[in-house]
Amino acid sequence: MLFLVAALLLFGVVLGTVAHAPLPVTFAGAAVIGVWLTVFAVRERYGRRRHRYSS
Repeated sequence: MLFLVAALLLFGVVLGTVAHAPLPVTFAGAAVIGVWLTVFAVRERYGRRRHRYSS
């Protein structure tokens, strides 16, 4: 529960920052986050597949 409260607080701070940031900075940040999430998803998918078959 504490993690959820901290995540929502951080989310509010980030949204407040984005509201005052220039549009190119916002898009650059969104692109970085999108690439990070894509890399994470690919690693999770292949990591689980490899781990499942090796057991």
